[in-house]
Amino acid sequence: MNKTVEHIHWPDAPDIWMPYAPAIKVTGGTQVHLAGVTAAPVYHHHPHRPEEFDLMPTDIGGQTEAALENLKKALNTVGATFSDIVTASRYVTDLSDQDLMNEVWAEYFGDAKPATTTVQVVQLATDPRCIIEINAIAVV
Repeated sequence: MNKTVEHIHWPDAPDIWMPYAPAIKVTGGTQVHLAGVTAAPVYHHHPHRPEEFDLMPTDIGGQTEAALENLKKALNTVGATFSDIVTASRYVTDLSDQDLMNEVWAEYFGDAKPATTTVQVVQLATDPRCIIEINAIAVV
């Protein structure tokens, strides 16, 4: 079955650039739910071993890139790309560097604009040094 993805904007929306669409309408395809990823290795021990996270970048740009690379591996596994993501949630521990996070995001998503939510949280579960986690739904 063919898939179509429509970015839905309000009828009276101003003509300004945004990194997301307010709504996405998908016809056809198969949903793929992608677990949250951080800059940490996806495959790590449970209970957590802090030394497994020592090589993570420490800044939001580096952690966003590392998390998106982890997400890319999951997408590749199911035959999808960033343009197949229709919704994403971003959990960050500090919103003050949101512009840098969005710059890295734009490098990976290009013209794709998933419906996106960004939420500031106190701490992420993987490791206290993680500052961003991303989960997503793709349609392939």
